[in-house]
Order: sequence, then C-alpha cells, then structure tokens
Amino acid sequence: MTRSRTLDHPAAGLVVAVLSAATFGMSGTFARPLLSSGWSPGAAVAVRTAVAGAVLLPAATWSMRGRSRLLIRAWPRLLAFGIVGVAGAQLCYFAAVERLPVGIAILIEFLGPVLLVIATSAAHRAFPPRLTILGAAVAIGGLFLVLDLTGSSDLDPLGVAFALTAAVAVAGYFHLAGHVAADSLPPVALASGGLLTGAAILAVAGITGVLPFDATTADVDLFGTARAWWVPMAVIVLASTAFAYVTGILAATLLGARVASFVALLEVLFAVVAAWVLLDEVPTIIQGFGGALIVAGVALVRLEGTPDDVPGPTSGDRGQDVLGDEPNVVEVGEVEHLQVAPLGPR
Repeated sequence: MTRSRTLDHPAAGLVVAVLSAATFGMSGTFARPLLSSGWSPGAAVAVRTAVAGAVLLPAATWSMRGRSRLLIRAWPRLLAFGIVGVAGAQLCYFAAVERLPVGIAILIEFLGPVLLVIATSAAHRAFPPRLTILGAAVAIGGLFLVLDLTGSSDLDPLGVAFALTAAVAVAGYFHLAGHVAADSLPPVALASGGLLTGAAILAVAGITGVLPFDATTADVDLFGTARAWWVPMAVIVLASTAFAYVTGILAATLLGARVASFVALLEVLFAVVAAWVLLDEVPTIIQGFGGALIVAGVALVRLEGTPDDVPGPTSGDRGQDVLGDEPNVVEVGEVEHLQVAPLGPR
C-alpha cells in the first residue's frame, strides 16, 4: 500500500472537514424547536430525509450514469441503510433530543463505534488491540459520568434508552458501510437512495399508525423568536444533512480516512456549544468531563483502527471520488473502514 500523497491544499481540506462537523452538529439544536411545537420525531425525520435525499438526487443520478443496473442488485443494501441509518439512528436520535439535552444525546450516540468494536470482537471471539480496549473502557467510563447516576442530574430514562438505541443503530450503520459488495453504489447514490428509502419507510409507518406522525404548520419558537416551521427544517435539511454529507465526502477525499475521522470528532463540540448558546443547555462539570472521556475513548478506537497510509487522491481525480465513481473504502485486517461521512446517524 502506498503512502499518502501530499495534499495541494491541506488547509482547504481541514476547513471543509470542520464545516461538515459543524453543520452535522447543529441538527439536534434546530430539531428541538420543531419537536417542542408539536412535530413528532417520525414526521420530522421523514421530511428531513425525503427533502435531503431529493436534494442529493441530481448528484446521485450523475454518479450512476451508465450503471443504473446497480440499483436493482443493491436494493437489499439500500433497504438496510434506510432502516438502520435513517429509520433507526436518526429517528432514535431525534426521539432522544426530544427528552434529553442535545449534548447528552449526541454524546451517548457517539458510542456507536465503541459498540461496534465490542460486537465485532465477540462475534470473532478475539480480543481487540490494547489501545482499542483502552478506548472502549475510557468511553464507557465517560458514559457513566455523562449519565451522572449519583449526582443531581435528572435525565429521562426513555430519552437515554432512545440515545443508546441510536448508538446501536450507528454501530449497525458502520458495519454495513464497512462491507462493500460487488453491487456497491457510489457514496452519493447510497446517501440519496438510503435517505429516500428511509423516508418512505417512515411515511408508511406513519400512515398505517405504527409510528406517531404529527406535524404542524404553526410558527415555532426559534430561540426566543417566532419563525415559520420551515426555517429550522430548512437548516436541518440543507445544512445539517445535504451540505454536511457532501462536505463530509469531500473532506474524506481530500484528507484521507485518519485526519477526516478525527476532525469529525469536533461534531460533539459544535453540538454542545450550539445547544449551550442557543438553547441554554449547560452540562454539569461531571457531565462535561464524562463527555471528554467519551470523545477521547472514541479517538483511541479510531487511532487503532484507521490506517496511517490511506492513499489520498490526486488533484485530477478528486471530483471523481466525491461523486463516488470508486468506493472510498480501505480494508484493515478483517475490518473495513468507510472513508466518507456517515449517512444518517444524526
């Protein structure tokens, strides 16, 4: 395997990666006003994913030119991504945000990679590397501090359950993303198709009464000011989904898996700061320390699992990779790591 090529503009890649993390991190803060005004998590996620999938559809169509037959072979994969990445992770995250502080919800959800390591080790009946074990232990210790079970924090148990379920769904997403078959779709096509599939599943569940599906066109209280419902929804759809995903793909293409994955950890910081400034949600000192441990633990897991020598694209083929003409996947032992931003964990 060749060593990473020197990037022409590394600063630009870092800026793009930070923008992706920042916009991903804002989704919970802008979802809260919608959920407080009468929107159910199912309806909010369905609208978010349907519109974002449609926004990404032109780029997805372009990436699939001449290869439409892949859609027929990849329908099980699209269905799995729709169920796990959208109907699982996003729905449970929004349900958690409805009941928990945004920063707490995203910190718990961020345990997904750690849960994946534990599940993979159990399935293969093998101990992971020491650094991975340390990272998992640190992150789980941080979870107990975030929950603040012996302190004054009064977290909603159902909200915690939703956040943990979202973490499990994130782990499932990464498991699916890390195993690319012969029928694998380009990343943008997988994103658009997965979002639209998830939206369809949620819509059917709502219409049939399986899932609460409430929406309202009344104005929402957006950080102390009355605004039309579509204002926070537009931020969630355009910034925190479509823009965040595309810039995540671009960042991974420009920087490679290792740097991009570590910059993506800033998402937690942006989510906590946005909730602090806009929603006045301030974590306790012990929860803040626990959150730092979770991020550190996830960083240790990624440090062990992400290769140093992921080849970077040349300036001539960056656009091709962004549109997904080649799968951005690198295999490390028995675990493959997707080099693009997650499809729908938050």
